[in-house]
Amino acid sequence: MSDLRTIRVTGKGQVKLKPDMTRIYVTLSGLYKEYAETLKRSSEDTDKLKELLADYGFDRQDLKTLSFDVNTEYEGYQEDGVWKQRFAGYRYNHVLKVEFDSDNELLGKILYGLANSDLNPEIRLGYTVRDKEAAKNDLLGKAVQDAGEKAKVLTAAADVTLKDIRTIDYSWGEVDFEISPMRNMMMAKAAVVDGAMEYSMDIEPDDIQVSDNVTVVWEIE
Repeated sequence: MSDLRTIRVTGKGQVKLKPDMTRIYVTLSGLYKEYAETLKRSSEDTDKLKELLADYGFDRQDLKTLSFDVNTEYEGYQEDGVWKQRFAGYRYNHVLKVEFDSDNELLGKILYGLANSDLNPEIRLGYTVRDKEAAKNDLLGKAVQDAGEKAKVLTAAADVTLKDIRTIDYSWGEVDFEISPMRNMMMAKAAVVDGAMEYSMDIEPDDIQVSDNVTVVWEIE
């Protein structure tokens, strides 16, 4: 085995994907003096959000929590010409996500509903693909193909013969199949115009471009 000669080549796969899923990230936040009141209000606000989404055909379990925390908050004030700090209360931050097949009309209705609720949410939009597994497989296939093409060029230039594959090394890291064209929108209340109960949304997200690497080791002679 010590005489075994190998060549190691890293191939890069790249794919462009048209988004077909819309994600709405909602951040709910509130500041209250008592810890128990903070937890109670956060639960009530989450329930209001679930009820709002139910009006647009979502099940309550479609709303997923990404993060939740409660932290103490202080405020500055001046006393006898000296700046001091005092306890302001407990602030909760709850980040949630709901996703659906891309539909600008439905998106406009949901955003309108959020803007005219008493939740005062912060919003971020993201776009992704439904079949992530197929996208990952395509990406890996292109990376292995690229490694093979490079290996053929290198072995031909070195006047050696490419033989069997010995190992394939892939990191199995998470690939981010998402694009976010709109970030951190504060929802302002909107007046009803001509009976409309939605925003007119005309969003066409760009293609999602992702890449990943695979390292392949071949035996050579």
